[in-house]
Amino acid sequence: MTTPRGDVSDEALMIRYQRGDQTAFALLVRRHQGALYNFAIRHVRAPQVAEEVVQDAFVRVVQSAQDFKHDARFLTWVYTIVRNLCIDQLRKNALRKHASLDHSRTGDEDGPTLGERTADTRASTDREAIGTELKERIVQAVDRLPDDQREVFLLRETSNMPFKEIAEITGVPENTVKSRMRYALERLQEALSEYEEYARALR
Repeated sequence: MTTPRGDVSDEALMIRYQRGDQTAFALLVRRHQGALYNFAIRHVRAPQVAEEVVQDAFVRVVQSAQDFKHDARFLTWVYTIVRNLCIDQLRKNALRKHASLDHSRTGDEDGPTLGERTADTRASTDREAIGTELKERIVQAVDRLPDDQREVFLLRETSNMPFKEIAEITGVPENTVKSRMRYALERLQEALSEYEEYARALR
C-alpha cells in the first residue's frame, strides 16, 4: 500500500528513528496521532482516556523501537498496541464496575432506539441540513455496531487498512474480518435506510 502522506514511508521513518533520528519519530506521531485517537475514543468513549492511550502507545513504540522489524508494517504494529491498551482500559473499567461500553450502546430500556429517534424527522429540502443530520446518524449507527464489527469497520473505513492487516491486528482469520465487515455494512444499511442513496453506496 502506498504511503498516504509524504514520500517517506512509515517503515523508512522507523528505520531512521532506530538510527537516532528523533525528527523521524516526531513525523510518525504527527502523521498518525489523529487517526489513532479517533480509533481509541470509539473504544474507551472518554477523550482524556483516549489521549492517554495514544500517548502510552507512542511511549511503547519508543521503548520497543529496536524490536521493530524492517519488513513489518508500522501501522499494523501501532494499531495493535492501541487496541490492546484500549482493551486493558475497558477491563479496568469493568473491574471498577463502571458502565460498560455495551451498556451505553445497547441499553434500549434507558432510551429510544435509533429508529425511534429518527422516525419523526421531517424531510428537509436543505441539502446542507440533510448532510449534517446524515453525519450525525452515521456516527450513531457506527456507535451501535457490536464491538467486533465496529472495530473492523473503523480500521477499514477510517484507516483504509487491508483486511489482511486488520486480521493481524484483531487476531482473527481474514475471512472472519470480512464477515464482520459485511455484517457491519448490513447493519448500517438498515439503520440508514431512510437515506437510500447512502445506504446503496455502502455496497
